[in-house]
Amino acid sequence: MPAVMTMLADHAAQQLLDFNQKLDINLLDNVVNCLYHGVGPQQRMAQEVLTHLKEHPDAWTRVDTILEFSQNMNTKYYALQILETVIKTRWKILPRNQCEGKSFFCGKIPETFIPMVLENSQNAPLVHATLETLLRFLNWIPLGYIFETKLISTLVYKFLNVPMFRNVTLKCLTEIAGVSVSQYEEQFVTLFTLTMCQLKQMLPLNTNIRLAYANGKDDEQNFIQNLSLFLCTFLKEHGQLIEKRLNLRETLMEALHYMLLVSEVEETEIFKICLEYWNHLAAELYRESPFSTSTSPLLSGNQHFDVPPRRQLYLPVLSKVRLLMVSRMAKPEEVLVVENDQGEVVREFMKDTDSINLYKNMRETLVYLTHLDYADTERIMTEKLHNQVNGTEWSWKNLNTLCWAIGSISGAMHEEDEKRFLVTVIKDLLGLCEQKRGKDNKAIIASNIMYIVGQYPRFLRAHWKFLKTVVNKLFEFMHETHDGVQDMACDTFIKIAQKCRRHFIQVQVGEVMPFIDEILNNINTIICDLQPQQVHTFYEAVGYMIGAQTDQAVQEHLIEKYMLLPNQVWDSIIQQATKNVDILKDPETVKQLGSILKTNVRACKAVGHPFVIQLGRIYLDMLNVYKCLSENISAAIQTNGEMVTKQPLIRSMRTVKRETLKLISGWVSRSNDPQMVGENFVPPLLDAVLIDYQRNVPAAREPEVLSTMATIVNKLGGHITSEIPQIFDAVFECTLNMINKNFEEYPEHRTHFFYLLQAVNSHCFPAFLAIPPAQFKLVLDSIIWAFKHTMRNVADTGLQILYTLLQNVAQEEAAAQSFYQTYFCDILQHIFSVVTDTSHTAGLTMHASILAYMFNLVEEGKITAALNPASPTTNQVFIQEYVANLLKTAFPHLQDAQVKVFVTGLFSLNQDIPAFKEHLRDFLVQIKEFAGEDTSDLFLEEREASLRQAQEEKHKIQMSVPGILNPHEIPEEMCD
Repeated sequence: MPAVMTMLADHAAQQLLDFNQKLDINLLDNVVNCLYHGVGPQQRMAQEVLTHLKEHPDAWTRVDTILEFSQNMNTKYYALQILETVIKTRWKILPRNQCEGKSFFCGKIPETFIPMVLENSQNAPLVHATLETLLRFLNWIPLGYIFETKLISTLVYKFLNVPMFRNVTLKCLTEIAGVSVSQYEEQFVTLFTLTMCQLKQMLPLNTNIRLAYANGKDDEQNFIQNLSLFLCTFLKEHGQLIEKRLNLRETLMEALHYMLLVSEVEETEIFKICLEYWNHLAAELYRESPFSTSTSPLLSGNQHFDVPPRRQLYLPVLSKVRLLMVSRMAKPEEVLVVENDQGEVVREFMKDTDSINLYKNMRETLVYLTHLDYADTERIMTEKLHNQVNGTEWSWKNLNTLCWAIGSISGAMHEEDEKRFLVTVIKDLLGLCEQKRGKDNKAIIASNIMYIVGQYPRFLRAHWKFLKTVVNKLFEFMHETHDGVQDMACDTFIKIAQKCRRHFIQVQVGEVMPFIDEILNNINTIICDLQPQQVHTFYEAVGYMIGAQTDQAVQEHLIEKYMLLPNQVWDSIIQQATKNVDILKDPETVKQLGSILKTNVRACKAVGHPFVIQLGRIYLDMLNVYKCLSENISAAIQTNGEMVTKQPLIRSMRTVKRETLKLISGWVSRSNDPQMVGENFVPPLLDAVLIDYQRNVPAAREPEVLSTMATIVNKLGGHITSEIPQIFDAVFECTLNMINKNFEEYPEHRTHFFYLLQAVNSHCFPAFLAIPPAQFKLVLDSIIWAFKHTMRNVADTGLQILYTLLQNVAQEEAAAQSFYQTYFCDILQHIFSVVTDTSHTAGLTMHASILAYMFNLVEEGKITAALNPASPTTNQVFIQEYVANLLKTAFPHLQDAQVKVFVTGLFSLNQDIPAFKEHLRDFLVQIKEFAGEDTSDLFLEEREASLRQAQEEKHKIQMSVPGILNPHEIPEEMCD
């Protein structure tokens, strides 16, 4: 008996595994039945046959036949298991045409299974599961199954008004509404009218949806959210189709009425969905005729000739949307004073990125709505402000949203209208500030005044009296100790200073001196209640004004007066230190030094090169303090070990060192006389910082030393070449030893180290050739280390350095050939190792550029020295063999023909970088597909580029619509 069974099993196995003959479905059903109902050896045999069949690489090609013709549910389940296995393990390496087989399965399910259940089943859970399945399949199935069957009417009539099914049904209808095709217009109209008809029965038009949502159960709240998605999707895709049909105008207005009702729901996610539609509608209506008049057709009451018909249709709705935007405006980034969940007025410390994005979208929508009818926007805002002043609508929330809305439309009105409107707004708010009692009320009103004035630099530039009043009000707020008010006052002051800088240095009509003189005369009084970081912001703001003065003598006088206070404290500390150097170990003194230097850093950032008069005054003393503190830190480390660097006093000392370097580097980057910098400022700097850096323990080395050196090299170029060996001796090897153990430690040193290398390579290349060979090899090793790095900015810098280095070497006849002989093959090998490393696909363009350049050098005979002295072949033949061996060793599965085609292309395409890059990518795709890996990351650069392009396009559109961009995002030359 066992022998007979073995024969049967062998026969079944042979027949089922022979893919040249037609599949015997009955035989397969029998074997599956044996597995499920057989016993002992019979069952084991069936298991063996089915396992062999399942593991066969072509088994999946039988799945469609099994699903179509087998009557056995277990056999069908077995077929689906085969399909699951192939999708999980081999999907990416199947030919595309075979993958398209999914269309067959996607066709079968909606064609037969779904209609059968929806039309005939009384089993509620099964119907629900079927609707969920349909929802998942709507993306895949051919459009005919949706639009040329009874599917839409079945969904609307049979399931939409059944509470258990309404949510999943509405999701299905939303999915259908999102289809963008022109040949099914009538069906889309039917979808809209049928759904709206059912909707009015389920949710009458007079329903208070905001209240219903607040009191509703989860299922009911989900329905409101799904309704917002359906209406938003349908109206965005097909709204114009409905507009054109006069008999559907009323239904369209009802749909918009629902959208307005849903927009009032107190749920941010639902509001965002509605906002997306209102933004789309307002932008579309504006772009259709951007130069149409925006005098108020609503207020004038007659049919205006110059209002485009589409705009006319939406006028009543848009007025309600304006009111909605003004009443619900999100908090802008600039506002720091907020009401917390406990109803207390506090300073916001964490930026809420979600709220900032919501504000940007609402701002954009309200700007478009203002362009469509600015008089209506002004009417709404003026009425609401009036209600704040007379108390009928007074609340912190109402005042906030109103003022945030007023600030958000800066630039969207004509200048004359803006002037009239703002004069009213600022007067009313200043009056409100006087009228209301209590610190919290004053803090809220102050934050709103500051936000609005900061948003309207155009108005302030044109109205000096208002500008002066506003700045004096800011100085008043700088004494207000309520959380966040002083911060906002300083932030607003710096914004106004940047945008109106020239107005402060001129003698204005009715004034006896420029306002900058008044500020400097009273600076002590203005800043006496500010915290150190607020003082730094204040100094930067005043620096922008001084930087705008073009008369050198006047400017120098202003700088002296400006820096008088910090200089008095500085001089006093320096005098004490001259008598007793131990004063530089006193925590309070060291803290003061750090704060004074931070003030200088911010002042220098704003004033620019002319700050040299102040820098020169403190420069040598500052470097002596640097040396002294360095000795203190080193002594503390020697006595107490490296842990001491975490102590507050040592950290304060390091802050002084860092701020010193930031000040020097900040000024050098803004200086305009390289020779003067090189002769007067660089020698004492190198003397103070280099040896100190070299002899410090790694934990006490300041990364700013490296960034300052990079800045100096970038700025001074050839003027500094002679100093490069000295700089390298001090910082190169000791830093390399800090960063070459792994890819993680000392990230700042790592980044700045390679920026320094890049600067020297770009501007002082002869200095590289002057260093000893052993040190040059270290330089090259560090470049290789850089482009293999996991931090993308370091890897990109490494590739950039290498590319520039290769180009620089080619210009140096004397050194080039020995460089090629020593390093060429080595570099080639390392570049190929990153090209084929999946974590480095973002650098593909640079990899292609470098390799193309290297192969071009070989092909054009620029490399005359033999790259392989042991072999008599030419360099080109040698490199072809070298690369082929390299690849075969790394990827043994590659065919000789594949490698040969690839290597040939490296030579023939090296003049055409885009073609070379494609050639490289095709090869990488072959490697990855064999391994069954995803190849989409090889197109990362293209994706990033298209995202950048989309961002640039969006920015261009924003630039073309007045008011869309925040006034502080607009380039300076376009403002003043």
